[in-house]
Amino acid sequence: MRKRGGPEVFRITGARQGLADDVRGRQRRYVISMGVRTLSVIAAAVLWNVERHVAVVALALGVLLPYIAVVIANAGRESAPTLPSTFMPTPVRPALGADEGGTESGAERPYGQG
Repeated sequence: MRKRGGPEVFRITGARQGLADDVRGRQRRYVISMGVRTLSVIAAAVLWNVERHVAVVALALGVLLPYIAVVIANAGRESAPTLPSTFMPTPVRPALGADEGGTESGAERPYGQG
């Protein structure tokens, strides 16, 4: 049970992912893409004499995927989410001295009339 006089706890909703989690996710994506590359090179070797067109596509994937995987892995951290602004603009106040009779101030009328 929490004390009423204890420190106030704030929820952070716009925080980025931790650095260790970010690195782990990039490593996982890199390993998965290298696994796909390995399978595509093996498929190209197996299918070379059977289905040459599919083997060429698999070989092209095996050649291009390392470059794509390295670019994705080195892309860096995600951008920080935008937090709601705490800035509150000053409220617009109506101008003073506007009358319903068409004059802008009481200085144009004689004293005591109006």
